[in-house]
Amino acid sequence: MMSNKKYTLITGASGGIGMELAKIMAEKGHSLVLAARSEASLNNLKNEILNSYNIDVLVLIADLSKPHSASMLFLEIENRGIEIEILVNNAGFGDFGHFYTSSLEKQLEMMQLNMNSLTELTRLFLPKMVENRYGKILNVASVAAFQPGPLMSVYFATKAYVLHFSEAIANELRDFGVSVTVLCPGPTKTNFDKAAEVGDSPMFKGKLPSAAEVALFGYKKMMKGKVVAIHGFKNKMMVFSGRLAPRKIVTAITRKFMEKK
Repeated sequence: MMSNKKYTLITGASGGIGMELAKIMAEKGHSLVLAARSEASLNNLKNEILNSYNIDVLVLIADLSKPHSASMLFLEIENRGIEIEILVNNAGFGDFGHFYTSSLEKQLEMMQLNMNSLTELTRLFLPKMVENRYGKILNVASVAAFQPGPLMSVYFATKAYVLHFSEAIANELRDFGVSVTVLCPGPTKTNFDKAAEVGDSPMFKGKLPSAAEVALFGYKKMMKGKVVAIHGFKNKMMVFSGRLAPRKIVTAITRKFMEKK
């Protein structure tokens, strides 16, 4: 049984930003618990990390889109005597299309993964962090959090939840030595666009930042204790201008960016 060691838990670590965060944190000397659905991808990542860095890496298979899976993951970690000092809630997915024709099951699984499991893991690991008066939480949201998103209505809404939830608990925890950072990337070179079937929308055209760039940005902001971390100057300007424009116009502009050509 592993004990008396501090670990970082990263959900959705099998690809994209989660995988790149795992590599960065391994380089910085953090021992890791990597969680995702894909055992093969996680084991490949584990072997890659162990070949380069002298840290502990534990792989746990979890489908956080299912109810109670977050609690089961927490209990597995507790039973192994592992203490989580950094929690990275990265797992999430999106879906494209009109809400009325969408798969209800898929929308509910998205809400479970993007919001419920994130909330559950945060609530379960926080008390120990508060007791230790040290801990860091990185919740991965999106610039989608700042406006309604026609054609990806549930996804945008889940990320708005992550943003507001993170800002609120960051305020609650500021006197307890625990920081909460919400990372808000724009479109990024990952498999997200293919999985969400939005690769043909204007939002994913042109030069996109790599998952490694976004992950490094998020890591640095988390270590500094920054609450809201919006990646990229264009994304920051978009968020700022969206706060000034009427909501109806913001929604219409978002629809234009989402529509496939």
